[in-house]
Amino acid sequence: MRDTLRLWKSAITPVILIILGVSAANADITVTFKDGAPKDRFTIVLNAACAIGPSVLQINLATAPVGLLFDITENGDGIGVSQPFEWVSPPNNLAATPQVVDGDTILELNLNGLLPEAPWVFTIDLDDKASKQPITVSGSEIAGAQASLLTSGRSTTGIFDSSGAATISTVCS
Repeated sequence: MRDTLRLWKSAITPVILIILGVSAANADITVTFKDGAPKDRFTIVLNAACAIGPSVLQINLATAPVGLLFDITENGDGIGVSQPFEWVSPPNNLAATPQVVDGDTILELNLNGLLPEAPWVFTIDLDDKASKQPITVSGSEIAGAQASLLTSGRSTTGIFDSSGAATISTVCS
């Protein structure tokens, strides 16, 4: 009788967990862009009550339809004012400061892990090659650019919308 009860219990427990919806916790990372003079600002926020393991967060401007690029040197591909990458509010667990070359369309942040904490903020100059005001990049111009997270061998991507925000949906580690 005990063996039958034990067998029944071990068989029914996974079914109950599935019915109750017990699974890995979800986490959203919001990346927002705000045009500024002379520096544009990116803010990264982990919206979860859990951690995410070692990760690479990538911002890819090449998918925006207006020809965006990072303008970090005076005599580079950008127009007018240039500003290098600068942390305003860095994460405590940053693996390395990103190396951005003038004219790049991709920026990668190597993180030792993501913890729910205060927003991470950095500034850099973005220019576009397609508008009448190439020094100014609005939220609608960054629309279509991508923010991606590579963690635990999985990549998830959020697309910037016309307000300058991208949400990456992933799971906790």
